[in-house]
Amino acid sequence: MDSQKEALQRIISTLANKNDEIQNFIDTLNHTLKGVQDNSSNILSELDEEFDSLYSILDEMKERMVSSIKQEQARKSQELQWFLIFFQSQLSQCNNALENSEELLEFATRSLDIKEPEEFSKAARQIKDRVTMASAFRLSLKPKVSDNMTHLMVDFSRERQMLQTLKFLPVPKAPEIDPVECLVADNSVTVAWRMPEEDNKIDHFTLEYRKTNFDGLPRVKDERCWEIIDNIKGTEYTLSGLKFDAKYMNFRVRACNKAVAGEYSDPVTLETKALNFNLDNSSSHLNLKVEDTCVEWDPTGGKGQETKSKGKENKGRSGTPSPKRTSVGSRPPAVRGSRDRFTGESYTVLGDTAIENGQHYWEVKAQKDCKSYSVGVAYKTLGKFDQLGKTNTSWCIHVNNWLQNTFAAKHNNKVKALDVTVPEKIGVFCDFDGGQLSFYDANSKQLLYSFKTKFTQPVLPGFMVWCGGLSLNTGMQVPSAIRTLQKSENGMTGSSSSLNNVTQ
Repeated sequence: MDSQKEALQRIISTLANKNDEIQNFIDTLNHTLKGVQDNSSNILSELDEEFDSLYSILDEMKERMVSSIKQEQARKSQELQWFLIFFQSQLSQCNNALENSEELLEFATRSLDIKEPEEFSKAARQIKDRVTMASAFRLSLKPKVSDNMTHLMVDFSRERQMLQTLKFLPVPKAPEIDPVECLVADNSVTVAWRMPEEDNKIDHFTLEYRKTNFDGLPRVKDERCWEIIDNIKGTEYTLSGLKFDAKYMNFRVRACNKAVAGEYSDPVTLETKALNFNLDNSSSHLNLKVEDTCVEWDPTGGKGQETKSKGKENKGRSGTPSPKRTSVGSRPPAVRGSRDRFTGESYTVLGDTAIENGQHYWEVKAQKDCKSYSVGVAYKTLGKFDQLGKTNTSWCIHVNNWLQNTFAAKHNNKVKALDVTVPEKIGVFCDFDGGQLSFYDANSKQLLYSFKTKFTQPVLPGFMVWCGGLSLNTGMQVPSAIRTLQKSENGMTGSSSSLNNVTQ
């Protein structure tokens, strides 16, 4: 019976997976069909715009050329008119010159019959003088302009040939993302790709990414949308300053030329695992105001809750006075698992995610006027009256800016003063399996202090605040600089052996 149930369960699981795979394929087809319709409409619209732009350029050129031809026509016509007016003013002189020429021609003909040499020479000199002085021989009868139009000499053969050779640019092939060349480190992701063959028409690349909690190939329908980075000129891009609040990131890229975008590359899924947690409001002291990754001291918090509770009690008892409460600890506790809310002078709040294995990192920044705060880890069994570092179930560093300034590491009610400057932001590194808890200057990655112990239970990030506030930065990878410093950290733990000799 049990074996049959197991077999049936496997069949149901297989059918469910296959159904999910088929549904994903149908979604892909619908998405592709919609993309084809949208892209074809866009391309037709862009083609109309290109040809309209070409027509407008030709119309503009035609107007400029027609204007030039008309200007030349007007100029030549004006010059010919001027020449005609001038010629008409000279017409009477031409007629007189013609009459004189005819008379001179007749006189020259008669002179040829003179036999007397002396008289013939005299007649010849007279003819020469009259010819030299005749106005008809000094007139220019050639116009200054011709009927040729220089702006008509336009050769469109090359342009016509270019227009006839217009064709669609080829669609760029899909790039190939190389997972080996991709790098995930320090909350940054570097994605590298290459083209399957050289293409000198490519203008730029478009990279798309999204966070997901699904392993393997990306789904068409996911809880997060694709983010787009456009106009990438190279074949590599780095996304920096990311918050790794999902287990994976999907990446795809496509090449674009001046006209069209190519197909997407095969998607690649990269692991971006990091510790994500918020502050657990159900564990926090009533004097702490908690919101996601921020906690702030609120001196009226407990009183407000107490007054509210008193009002409810009085109303429930039909006006009967309720007994005076001596502390906020007598308030019905908000239970988190098997522990109560912190109370008394333990102004503490824990994280909502337990660390059971692996290496993790987060950062904490205090407000400038914060008088006292602690940052560390604790077992779930930390008592509701316990303070961080004063029990053998918690480890922390403590900053005190009230009355006197102190900076110290605390564990099991033992204190180690730290002779370093309190940083603006503290980085916390927890190696659960290696039994190491280290604190760093988050900016310079300078080691502040390291605990070496053996964690026997899951630990929770822990925070104490008095008169001020803290803000957390989670979803972070262990920085590369800290990974390389781990060996040197282990070599320095001897200086803190007084705090690390208790094994839980």
